Amino acid sequence: MASRLVVSTFVSLDGVMQAPGGPGEDDANGFPHSGWLPPYVDEGFGRIMGDQLERADGMLLGRRSYDILAAHWPGVPDEEGGAKINSMPKYVTTRTPMDAGWRNTRVLVGDAAQTVADLKRSTDGEILVQGSSDLLRTLQRAELVDEYRLLVFPVILGEGKRLFAEGTAPAGLRLTGSTATDAGVVYVTYEWAGKPSYGSV
Repeated sequence: MASRLVVSTFVSLDGVMQAPGGPGEDDANGFPHSGWLPPYVDEGFGRIMGDQLERADGMLLGRRSYDILAAHWPGVPDEEGGAKINSMPKYVTTRTPMDAGWRNTRVLVGDAAQTVADLKRSTDGEILVQGSSDLLRTLQRAELVDEYRLLVFPVILGEGKRLFAEGTAPAGLRLTGSTATDAGVVYVTYEWAGKPSYGSV
């Protein structure tokens, strides 16, 4: 028994993942570019996201991302994706105990590297990590990420929280798929392949 941990993230061409959905989502450090994703949402984007949610057996979130999604999804109609997300198991990592009102949410209290490793060992299927930039640093350092599914948007932001920030743990990746939407979003998938390989040319 063991789950695969899949990171699904929206990133700008220069790697920024902060506040893609709209103003107020994450204004940390005075980020001025909130809402950079919506202009590129089209049918192709919808198909990609629908497929990801259908394949997921659970969702892992940091505390901030949990608060954002829990304020939105419970009110989304079933036919617009609410049925799947609201019914699937959700896990939120936190260092301090909290009440989780969103249906089917389990709170993982403690060091995320340990609680998520335990979660992977005790569950089956695919756990999707959505957003949660701070949590990602911990997961990357602990080598808990099995796969990255990146939607790379044709926009350069120049500042903001990055998926692979300075100090990210080195890792080798293997490309497993790539496609593009009509709006110019490139969807790439990579599997974790251990430590990087080195050589000279």
